Order: sequence, then C-alpha cells, then structure tokens
Amino acid sequence: MRTWILLRGLTRESGHWGGFLPSLQAGFPGDRIEALDLPGNGRLHAQRSPPDVAAMTHSARQQLAERGLAPPYHVLAMSLGAMVTVDWAQRYPGELAACVLINTSLRRFSPWYQRLRPANLPPLLRVALGAAPGARREQTVLRLTSRHHQGEPALLSAWAELRSQRPVSGANALRQLLAALRYRPLMQPPSVPTLLLCSRRDGLVHPRCSHSLARRWQLPIREHPSAGHDLPLDDPDWVVAQLSAWLGDAVTTDQEPK
Repeated sequence: MRTWILLRGLTRESGHWGGFLPSLQAGFPGDRIEALDLPGNGRLHAQRSPPDVAAMTHSARQQLAERGLAPPYHVLAMSLGAMVTVDWAQRYPGELAACVLINTSLRRFSPWYQRLRPANLPPLLRVALGAAPGARREQTVLRLTSRHHQGEPALLSAWAELRSQRPVSGANALRQLLAALRYRPLMQPPSVPTLLLCSRRDGLVHPRCSHSLARRWQLPIREHPSAGHDLPLDDPDWVVAQLSAWLGDAVTTDQEPK
C-alpha cells in the first residue's frame, strides 16, 4: 500500500482537490491518500504563512508525524506545493518514494515572466488583497486556472464557501507569493523518482517551465493538450492514467519509476 501526500499551490487548500480525490482513490483503491494544507491555507488558515519554502516543507513533515504516518511517501503536488516537494526530495530523499510535480516552475531554470505570466499579476493581487465578494474572487481564480470549467455555478459556490469558512489573509497570500518567487533549488536533481505533468494551455505558468526542468534534470514529462493550470480539476482521469502508466512501467520492470 502506498501513502499518497497531496499538496496544493498558492493560497489553495486541501478542499480544492474536489473530484480529483475520488478519482485518485478509484485509480489506486488499495492506497492511502492524505491531502495536506500549507501554513496559512485551509485548516491552517489562522497560521502565519512562512516566507520560505523550507519552512513549508518542515510543516508538511510535522503534520505527517502528528498523524502517525511514516515514510516513504508518494507525493503529488501542484505549483507552490511542487516547489515544497522538490525541497523535500533534495533535503530528505529517504522520506519520499516518488514525486509527481504538476505545472510548477523553479527560479534557477526559468525566467520570472514564464514562472508567473505578467498579465496575471494584477488579477492575482486583486484576489489576494481585494474586498470583492468571495464568489467574484473565485470566478477570477477559475478563469485564470481552468480551461474546462469556466463559470460553473456549483464549483464557484463550493469554492466561495471554502473561502468563507477558511479565508486566506492578504498578508499570507503575499508571503506565499514571495516564497514561490524566491525559492531556488539545488542544481542537481533529486534522487527520488520524479514525473512532471504540465498543461499546454496553462495561462498562469508557462508550460516551458516544466519542459525546461525536464531537460535540465532528465525527467519524464507528460503534457495535456487542452487543460489549464489546475490540471487535476480539468482532467482528473488523465492525471490518474499518467500515474498508473508511470508506476505500472515500474512494476513490470521491477524497478522504481524513472
């Protein structure tokens, strides 16, 4: 039985996995799935977000220790959560069995204007700091992150409810953004088997960031032709299929994923 650890991105929380969680569980029925929150988000929304990725890594490890879940873990993470995963894999490789990084970017390997497309900075700041109603702010997030679910009332309502129940403060949002922009991994790739997934139509982070990382670290990469930044939202079954194929190859060759 594998233990899957899921980490979301900037200002997002475990509740935003939505329908991806049952899809992942259906694909791996014998595995355990744990969705964590980064400090300042979700169940930890009252905490102060640390200004650096290393402290977020520490929080994830501490949460798992408190839950009594022992390594090694299979980690699936998006965006900022994927940066935390890279940091984790480089500093504590023995704790991770495999990593799946979705639509992430790293400062050493991609220019700033690909890591966060400049046109999206103003609306992101308005979402983080503005006083607009929750539904309107979530509509902006959905527009920026999805290509398949634009304007879905039920989804927007669920997200607005999450924001109402567990709001992320503007200060925490800025600290998370700064942590993401400043994080610099080690040059050498982690020794943990790693798969990259990206979206060709990601409007928030350019898919070149994932391809650049794949080239530098010689990692396998799969690109979705039509999904947006929130790939697990736009096509959960495709994500699960990529995981199954990757891990399935490892099983048939009796080796760890490569």
